[in-house]
Amino acid sequence: MQAIKFFKEFLAAPVHVGAFAASSSYLAEATASAAELEEASVVVEFGPGTGVITRKILPKMRQDARLMAIEIREDFAKIMREKYPEVTTVHGGAEETAKHLQEHFGVDQCDCIVSGLPWAGFEEALQDRLLDAVDEALKPGGRFVTYTYFQSPLLPGGKRFRHKLRERFSETGETSMIWLNLPPAFVYWGVK
Repeated sequence: MQAIKFFKEFLAAPVHVGAFAASSSYLAEATASAAELEEASVVVEFGPGTGVITRKILPKMRQDARLMAIEIREDFAKIMREKYPEVTTVHGGAEETAKHLQEHFGVDQCDCIVSGLPWAGFEEALQDRLLDAVDEALKPGGRFVTYTYFQSPLLPGGKRFRHKLRERFSETGETSMIWLNLPPAFVYWGVK
């Protein structure tokens, strides 16, 4: 049922949703592992969708850590609240991350941001605004993790995003291709 819901959300807003199917458990595990969450006390997830990656993030976090999920699609935010009541789910935009952190957790910055946003499909101005929000909300030494599909580095938006990551983070890397995902994908990470 959630697969059908995900596909309908993709048809309604392909730029915001970014894929016609939720991430596979293999991609979700690779993304959550790249986040290195063991020492994080505050984690933010951009665009959790139906919570496939959230499910992999939660067991990797400390017992006292807090997770905020920021979801722009109202239907997905509702699903997240029902499935994960222990997660603070905010229906809103990632551009306001610092504001959401202050409002809900009383802090200005987080240790890690895990993103499910379709960066390669965004215009440059939106990429910059979102990366500015990441920079504002992420502590020094904090980790930013996102994934992208195999074709993204060939697209203008994907090339631009990869370059921006290397410019903005002191250290960056990527996983090998995760073939057991539709479409195949890999994970980018950066350390502030």
